[in-house]
Amino acid sequence: MDSAKRVLIVEDDAHIAELMRMHLHDEGYAITRAADGDAGMRELERGSWDALILDLMLPGVDGLEICRRARAMTRYTPIIITSARSSEVHRILGLELGADDYLAKPFSVLELVARVRALLRRTDALARNARMEAGRLDIGKLGIDPVAREVQVDGRSIELTPREFDLLHFFARHPGKVFSRLDLLNHVWGYQHDGYEHTVNTHINRLRMKIEADPSQPRCILTVWGRGYKLAAQEGAS
Repeated sequence: MDSAKRVLIVEDDAHIAELMRMHLHDEGYAITRAADGDAGMRELERGSWDALILDLMLPGVDGLEICRRARAMTRYTPIIITSARSSEVHRILGLELGADDYLAKPFSVLELVARVRALLRRTDALARNARMEAGRLDIGKLGIDPVAREVQVDGRSIELTPREFDLLHFFARHPGKVFSRLDLLNHVWGYQHDGYEHTVNTHINRLRMKIEADPSQPRCILTVWGRGYKLAAQEGAS
């Protein structure tokens, strides 16, 4: 690789952190490790990272709060959560806060390396696609700028999280086409696992709260019962 991808590991277990560091370093990544949540937050704010590997149970600021703060930043940092909290509730919570992937401990370090590699490939591909599809999209009352990652509704700018923007942009590139929740997980989140569909529902509801005049009667992002969701090619289309 021309310049090494920078990966921040926030992990309080020194043995696990060293295993991850060695394997990722062997892949050519530049690794920095923070041993607690406070140090991890400082490192996150200090530098531009290509990926963040984040434990949930940390001294100081916990992993979920770091994830929440990371998603409030302008720069999008891909996040993989690693945690002994393997319940579905924690997986879904981490994903809904904006994590890109979740690995329950104990896990194979080789699998972690493979997931980091796949996540960075997908991030690079999305960046290339954004540059190729740099033209502004205007659909009904929506205006979407994929380069600036800005959205306007009736000429008024609205704030979206990175994942909300990715979801709306994906819909806008395929107006009128119906996608199931698993389709959206695969195309927007980058994985397709049963049980995570609730994450899609949550993001759809949040988008509707921000772009619909009446979220209880949506006219932009429509539910197609038994099939999934679509962005109306024209506002008000059934």
